Order: sequence, then structure tokens, then C-alpha cells
Amino acid sequence: MRRVAPGERTEGAATHGMIREEAVATNGMWAGLVRTERGMVSGWHHHAAYETAIYVISGALRMEFGPSGAVTLEGRPGDFLYVAPGAVHRESNPGDQESRIVVMRSGSGAPVVNVDRPSTL
Repeated sequence: MRRVAPGERTEGAATHGMIREEAVATNGMWAGLVRTERGMVSGWHHHAAYETAIYVISGALRMEFGPSGAVTLEGRPGDFLYVAPGAVHRESNPGDQESRIVVMRSGSGAPVVNVDRPSTL
């Protein structure tokens, strides 16, 4: 057992537009806090073999995914979102304040894989 205080979180894997604060990383799990400024749009990425659960603490979170990134899903404070392993997506903050989300991943391999864009299939 251990406690990770806010000042003990470390910089997580980088994706343009997102600030990931890693709290826990093991061979099968990743957990942390992600912050995004208002108007931010992240780079395209996926989480390899990890399943991801997201809890929106504050602000707004828009996820783009699917063929050519044409499908969108929005989360507001109190919402949970699920991202399947290997799902190419990008996140944005369409709101007028910083977005803060708690992210939990279960799986293995690289927790973040940055890509150019999703396929058209």
C-alpha cells in the first residue's frame, strides 16, 4: 500500500495538448490525472492493449474516434467514459475552463502510442 500526494505525481507520457500526471504505473495498470486547457485539441493516439476508464472531475471532455475520427462523444463533470484497447482517438476541451479528468488503465505494453490520425475504415 502507498499514498501518492499531488506533489508526488510525475510527468506521464506526452501527447500534444495534454498534461498527464502519473500517480501509479505497474506492469498491468496506469492511473493519473490529466489536465487540458480550454480550447485544447490533443494529438491522435491510442493506449495499445490497455482498457481505459475516465472520470470527468471538471470542465468538458470531447472524444473523437471511429473512421476518420468522425464520431464524437462528450463528457461533463460526473461522467465516466470508456476507451477500448487500441481505439485511436483524440481529446479536446470545448469548454471555457481547464478540464481535469482521472484516468485508470488496465492492460500491458506502452500506455500511450501517438499516431498521425485514425484510418478511414
